[in-house]
Amino acid sequence: MDRRHFVMLMGTSLTAPAHEWLIARPAQAAARAAGSKVPLSVVDDLDHITDRLRRMDDRIGGGQLLSLIHEHLRYVTTLLDEHSYTATVGRRLHATAGELLRLAGFAAFDDNQHARAQRYWIAGLHAAHTAGDRALGANILGFMSCQAKDLDGGHEAFVLAETARDAYPGASPKVTAILALRAAEASANDQTATAAHRANQTNRAIEAAFNALAEQPPSSGDPAWSYWMNLPQAHAQAGYCHMRIGDYRQARFHLRRALKLQDSTYSRERALRKFLLATTYLKQQQPDLDAALAQANEGVAILTSEVNSARCVGHLRRFTEALAPFRRSAPAKEFLAQSRSLINSRS
Repeated sequence: MDRRHFVMLMGTSLTAPAHEWLIARPAQAAARAAGSKVPLSVVDDLDHITDRLRRMDDRIGGGQLLSLIHEHLRYVTTLLDEHSYTATVGRRLHATAGELLRLAGFAAFDDNQHARAQRYWIAGLHAAHTAGDRALGANILGFMSCQAKDLDGGHEAFVLAETARDAYPGASPKVTAILALRAAEASANDQTATAAHRANQTNRAIEAAFNALAEQPPSSGDPAWSYWMNLPQAHAQAGYCHMRIGDYRQARFHLRRALKLQDSTYSRERALRKFLLATTYLKQQQPDLDAALAQANEGVAILTSEVNSARCVGHLRRFTEALAPFRRSAPAKEFLAQSRSLINSRS
């Protein structure tokens, strides 16, 4: 129901918040005089907790974590609403709230709570604007683009991704790479464009992302929340994009590189990549069922024992749909029976 309700919001109602954020005037000083004072060291502690929550999300998925993120966010908003702070501390607090709203939105998105995710992200855009943090706002738009892409809003995803790229000044190579790969994903899924245009735009954005990652970070460093963007992640997203435009050989190259280079603690990402890699073996001109099932079984093992992610289950479901032409074979029957049980238990 949440998915169907969200899909009704496609079009300008989805992209309007991005336009409003893009043209908004700079926020006034984010200071508050009433209440007990919030020292800067407390904001450092809050950001440390936020960082741990991000890394927990990498390991166990958003479904199990959303309530904990929300409680941390509630505490930060209480500080903003009821305590005093300088403009410097106020901007930091709003940036912390914006990142928590971004993380909460992603956890909700990962749990298929799409309308809730959008509410978190729009609130996050407002917090990022008050903080004067264009990178954070652009990153939130990137996640909104990712959601639109997953819900078949290819054109809306493209608008959101390009708005994010246009608005970001480009000081951090990692953030530049994040936004370029969001644009690549959106282009690969934009069914309003011709196949040739989709492929051209996708490849250009992927190239821009890898070029950005080759650059040296600024002296101030990349934003803490951009830690996850690295070569394994870039290869994984590039692999997904090549799969969407039908270049399965290139998709396999990138997905294999991602799995080889990635830290094994990123459980959700490993499961996603296994299902994507498995799908390339089914979609290629001469399907390889054994290779596909070998990868998919590893993905199922991760989902069963390590991570709770509705988004991963969605990728598993799409893989089982791609198995339809092979459903009479004994290995495919066995896999479908096993995966059906897992899908039903997570629905």
